[in-house]
Amino acid sequence: MRVKLLYLIVFAFLVILGFGLWFWQRNSFSKEVLKLEILASENVDVGQEIVYAVKYKNNGDITLTDAKLTFEYPENFLGGENKARVEKALEDIYPGKEETFNFKARAFGKEGEFGKAQAWLDFQPKNLKARYEVSTSQTATIKFSPLTFELDLPSRIEPEKDFTFSLNYFSNIDYPLSKLGIKIEYPTGFEFIESTPQSLDKNEWDVALLNKAQGGRIRVTGRITGDIGEQKVFKASLGIWQDNGNFVLLKEMSKAFEIIRPSIYLSQLVNGQLDYIANPGEVLHYEIFFKNIGNSPFENLFLVVGLQGSLFDLDTVRAEGSTPSQQSNSLVWDWKKNSQLKFLDENEEGKVDIWVNLKDDLSNSQDLGQNMILKDTISLSPVSQEFTVKVNSKLSLSRQVFYNDEVFGNSGNLPPLVGQPTTYTIMWKLNNLYNNLRDVKVKAVLPSWASLTGQVFPRDASFAFDSQSREIIWTVGDLAAWQNADLSFQVSFTPSYLQRGLSPEICGKIQGSGEDVWTQETLTVEAGGVNTSSLSDPEFVSSQGIVQ
Repeated sequence: MRVKLLYLIVFAFLVILGFGLWFWQRNSFSKEVLKLEILASENVDVGQEIVYAVKYKNNGDITLTDAKLTFEYPENFLGGENKARVEKALEDIYPGKEETFNFKARAFGKEGEFGKAQAWLDFQPKNLKARYEVSTSQTATIKFSPLTFELDLPSRIEPEKDFTFSLNYFSNIDYPLSKLGIKIEYPTGFEFIESTPQSLDKNEWDVALLNKAQGGRIRVTGRITGDIGEQKVFKASLGIWQDNGNFVLLKEMSKAFEIIRPSIYLSQLVNGQLDYIANPGEVLHYEIFFKNIGNSPFENLFLVVGLQGSLFDLDTVRAEGSTPSQQSNSLVWDWKKNSQLKFLDENEEGKVDIWVNLKDDLSNSQDLGQNMILKDTISLSPVSQEFTVKVNSKLSLSRQVFYNDEVFGNSGNLPPLVGQPTTYTIMWKLNNLYNNLRDVKVKAVLPSWASLTGQVFPRDASFAFDSQSREIIWTVGDLAAWQNADLSFQVSFTPSYLQRGLSPEICGKIQGSGEDVWTQETLTVEAGGVNTSSLSDPEFVSSQGIVQ
């Protein structure tokens, strides 16, 4: 009896165990059957658009319902609609179904930083009550930043003396940067005096919209106190302000300098100005000053001034009392010939003058530079200091007029006849040398007796005409260094009886302008108008331009 009861108990246990295993197998589910992955580039540049392809596939044999996909952009990456996280409700995911969603973002941060994108997909297997979630992530590394951010600071600075340093920034990102900010951390003992442009709170600046190939400069003037020989450090950072108030760092740098004992103060004026911007072909007058600001006199000094720059015409240098050194492009003043250098007492100041011509054009030279700069180094033991003068680009403008040309082909009489239309082709040419220009325009006034035919080459040129002012405007836009731009257009002229025997003007004086990206100055250039007797056709004689 007991044995039989034991058999019954074992049998019942096996039945219950078997039913449990069957029920578990029927209702169990492994979330591994749903594959979720993020496909995207692992290396990006600052400002680069990155596309995250979020892909899922149901590798199981159960339909997944009530599914929701969540995608989270990397921190500091700018996602679509400025959202940090996106959620999508999905239709039922049948066995074997796969689908891909693309999420676009723009990478921001420092070089070497990582951006981690994450995705989650939660769902409920059909006929089961439990919910499951699968997740994945992808990491992108910022390998390069097309931003230039430089701290231009002397390596040695005298205490209690005003000095100026610069922060230069430039973007080469194919994306407009907005809400930029610049911060500076000053060392102890620094006294802020002023800045250009003005700061928000002495150490912060907002930067306007920065497009590709645009940049700027912040100049800060102040003074420093500290012990002689002490090292001080300036730190600067460039970043983007997000809507949540977070400052996303894009670039940072630091630079150290040493506090030195003041002895001799050097300064100069160029054509009477501290920050002169030169033009090719002009004469520069350098006034170089030196002053003993130390506690003891100096004796038997040598003053050496070195001139560096392709535009200097060294054959024109005039500097009274100096000895030129052709090998080093320098001028030397000897204490034996200059009494101020023989003995320079405390608080005593001296001065020398240099006149030199600048070359007008380097287009035929092998030394074709860009962002031209003139340097002069002043050395007066124990002090040496370098000064720089920026040089504007050289923009030239020429014009020609033709009757016989291969651009449009003209018609009418030569010489022009009263009451009969004659067409002419006018050609404008811009030539830019040393620096990149932006916002380049050429303007001229069309006289009332001439009209445009509508023929313009190149066809995509930005060419406009104001019928009321009769002003022609050719908008060139950006013009790179050492580049040309050409425009041809056709005009029609029907002379009146009152113009008989004359050579009427068919296009007025032309004026060109553009902003020098390097010097930030506006350059202007002019060329005279053209009349019916100023044709450039071969064998054309001026009498063929007189109205008959």
